[in-house]
Amino acid sequence: MQFDVQANAVLLTPTLSVQGVKKVYETRNGSVEAVRNLTFDLQQGEFACLVGPSGSGKTTLLKCIAGLLKPTEGLVVLDGNRVDGPPEKMAVVFQEYGRSLFPWMTVEENVRLPLKSHGLKKTERDERVHRALEAVDLHNVGRSYPWQLSGGMQQRVAIARAIVSEPAVMLMDEPFAAVDAQTRADLEDLMRQVWRDIGMTILFVTHDIDESVYLGQRVIMLSSSPTVVQDDIAIDLPIERDQLTTRSHPQFTDLRGHVYEQIQIAKRGQAAPEPDGQV
Repeated sequence: MQFDVQANAVLLTPTLSVQGVKKVYETRNGSVEAVRNLTFDLQQGEFACLVGPSGSGKTTLLKCIAGLLKPTEGLVVLDGNRVDGPPEKMAVVFQEYGRSLFPWMTVEENVRLPLKSHGLKKTERDERVHRALEAVDLHNVGRSYPWQLSGGMQQRVAIARAIVSEPAVMLMDEPFAAVDAQTRADLEDLMRQVWRDIGMTILFVTHDIDESVYLGQRVIMLSSSPTVVQDDIAIDLPIERDQLTTRSHPQFTDLRGHVYEQIQIAKRGQAAPEPDGQV
């Protein structure tokens, strides 16, 4: 955080800054521009959802942010440092949680994995694992194996493993798409509780319009490929949310309708113009 003495105001430095990110894939049939020019910032403790039509480059963008894919142009900055590879202060939760968990390891051992390179004492590692499992309400299954758990519980293990290293930013790539509706609702509420308890910055990719409005403080709307930021929608719903009251709120319906309208515009390829050369 920076303090501007002359303006007598606090200037917030973004925790995560995506600056003019472009990604072009080279194929046998020529170049494919997946992401054209994406720019947005996330502040400390912000929960933002990323939404766009199928093929809009959401996963490509997430891989660029996570340092798993090098942008063709532009840069990603985390806490003032350029991301050139997977940063220690960032965690990623993918949709295919089952493949990311090692079936021959217990839940505790899976969650402890990210701490191996942190140089922590065993007591500190044990305490972090305990806190992470407590946060996702899995404190009583630590000695079980992932294959003994339901899909929803396995995804909770994946979330616990992501938060155990206490990252500044968590990226989530459609993490609840593979579970049933009831489990999904439970995981949504769990994720908001974890976010509020820990205070990390979250960028949550989803194709589900209702989920984006329910979870986030803002919805970053992507255009169709080649992708730009089509809209950035503030979700001015109460901070306290529940599945019944929030989803029946008139403001929720209005916001959902706005996001849906933007999705349809994106599908028609009618992306909003970039004002003054900015996304």
